Amino acid sequence: MGSRQTPFQCFTLALLVIPPLLLTAYFLAAFPKPPGPIHVHSSLASLPKTAMSWSIYPEDLYPGGAYAELPFGRVRYWQLGPESGRKIVLIHGLSIPAIIWKDIAPALASNGYRVMLYDLYGRGYSDAPQTTYDPTLYTVQLALLMQHVRWEKAIICGVSMGGGIAAAFTSQFPNLVDENVVLIASAGIMESSDISRTAKFMSSPLVQTFASSGPVRHYIQRLANKSSTSIPAEPLLPLDGEDTAQKVLEPLKSESVHAAVEIVRLQSAHLPGYNAALSSSLRDGPIRGQKEAFASKGFEGKRVLLIHGTKDATVKPEYSPKILQLLPPETRKRSKLVRVEGAGHDVTLSHPERVGGAMWAWFEGREEV
Repeated sequence: MGSRQTPFQCFTLALLVIPPLLLTAYFLAAFPKPPGPIHVHSSLASLPKTAMSWSIYPEDLYPGGAYAELPFGRVRYWQLGPESGRKIVLIHGLSIPAIIWKDIAPALASNGYRVMLYDLYGRGYSDAPQTTYDPTLYTVQLALLMQHVRWEKAIICGVSMGGGIAAAFTSQFPNLVDENVVLIASAGIMESSDISRTAKFMSSPLVQTFASSGPVRHYIQRLANKSSTSIPAEPLLPLDGEDTAQKVLEPLKSESVHAAVEIVRLQSAHLPGYNAALSSSLRDGPIRGQKEAFASKGFEGKRVLLIHGTKDATVKPEYSPKILQLLPPETRKRSKLVRVEGAGHDVTLSHPERVGGAMWAWFEGREEV
């Protein structure tokens, strides 16, 4: 058996081994490269003027349209109504851009409100940065947009995922939020089980890489261009186990709903960043995980109006009462839940008078909310 090494021998061995290792590490060490520019995919604005999207959802659908050059790409926004009116921001949801407010925004403006609506990153006429679509991306987008138009404070109203954005925004930037917050068919605390296996599979990074390849995109575009009357399956939308855009948005009830479904189809087929934005939003966005935001101090001193259709199959109607219970106690006492009988997830398009009327009555402090 060999003898044990003495402490002196161990120290000598260390002096022989450690310096060469440190010297090797010194020459092999690579200092991290500075982050490169964020790649930005183009929006509907890049499509030729002959594209169907220009007739369904034109760039000037609302008056007062402009672009804001923000760090993650251009953002399309509109402002309508008297400049002296009380300010309100409308935030759309996961897949349909600002066309979702087609009937409500002009009605609010005609009642004296200064309305701003905009396309979220990756939708409509806003650019699609190649990044993670988490709550911070969306809240910073809105904060910078409000700074761009020099709005110090506004009523914040969100529908579907826009409700989750509104919650995160109120939590992070309460000083930018007026007394009122409106949450329509609001996501934010959905469970993973509410998202179908198809949607989870289609939103995985591996599948998205395949789907964004040239041959696959060419095939999808051919399908999209075949007919404007048929609505093909939209695999990224389902949140309730259904596999078609019609069932996600409920049976078509109006031309506005039909146009919304059509614009989803066109974005999916022609905008390289759209499907990636939806997929990342499903995985990382404010659809889930916002319980702390709803319960945060940011909601203290606010009045929250919740509106939900009783037949909503996408964001279940029972989520709104749960959100109401999450609010700070004093806020909860000053808040209200309005149920729209028979309405589905497309409530802003199928029942604009009921939704817009409830909002206006709430802002004006009327009893008939």
